Amino acid sequence: MTESPALERLRQDARDELAALIELRCRLGEDPWMFLPDLPSVDEQVVATLREERLQSDAWGPARSRAYHPAARPGEAAKFEFELLRGIAMEHPELSGAVWALLDRVPAPW
Repeated sequence: MTESPALERLRQDARDELAALIELRCRLGEDPWMFLPDLPSVDEQVVATLREERLQSDAWGPARSRAYHPAARPGEAAKFEFELLRGIAMEHPELSGAVWALLDRVPAPW
């Protein structure tokens, strides 16, 4: 199965972003051995970008507001994040591994 051109472009953009971040942090005198393990993978960066784009869309805005409202029930934010990231995995199956890695960092909604 070949990769879609859109996904290839997203991955290249993520590589460029990560390279720029690494260069900046090195120029600021940080030790790469200390910060490189904490950086996201290329696919995780792509998922983060897609997540941010969805959060800016009109479709996800109201749900995000409800999930993160101070009066929201416990676990609502985690459920929201799960659904958001699950949608990315459904749309881009090639990114499923990165989505699950990010979901491991979100507290379970149940």
